[in-house]
Amino acid sequence: MSIKVGIIMGSKSDLPVMNDAAEVFKLFGVEFEMTVVSAHRTPERMFKYAQDAASRGLKVIIAGAGGAAHLPGMVASITVLPVIGVPVKSSNSIDGWDSILSILQMPNGIPVATVALNAAKNAGLLAVQILSTADESLAVKMQDYKDELRKKVEETAAELESE
Repeated sequence: MSIKVGIIMGSKSDLPVMNDAAEVFKLFGVEFEMTVVSAHRTPERMFKYAQDAASRGLKVIIAGAGGAAHLPGMVASITVLPVIGVPVKSSNSIDGWDSILSILQMPNGIPVATVALNAAKNAGLLAVQILSTADESLAVKMQDYKDELRKKVEETAAELESE
């Protein structure tokens, strides 16, 4: 099986957040790669990563960034692959709002799917859903995952209602 998802982040300080996406891929058996690609400090590396992503077998890119958070949008401007942006509340962040708005407010023509602040787990799940449109076994795993979520809520509701 070839690598399907790329997880990139602006700096190593984003790793504790972005690891949540990696955990999702391990759970679903999806191959991934993870690295640091800074839009501001290594723009040539970012350009090459985005330009070569599809030819290396990637189907989706998850890009996490804090502060000005240009990484997801810049990568999306270079590649034809879907890009999922994860705003990260970083040490230089304005309570995360700068990151959220930088990723969310993309101009028409350069879409970036944006998840909630620090929500790399949801980014991973969205990537799995995208991949499952072309992979029936992955779609079954996603349905099982959602069924398990529903079952947990129903069990909790039943416990509370019986008290």
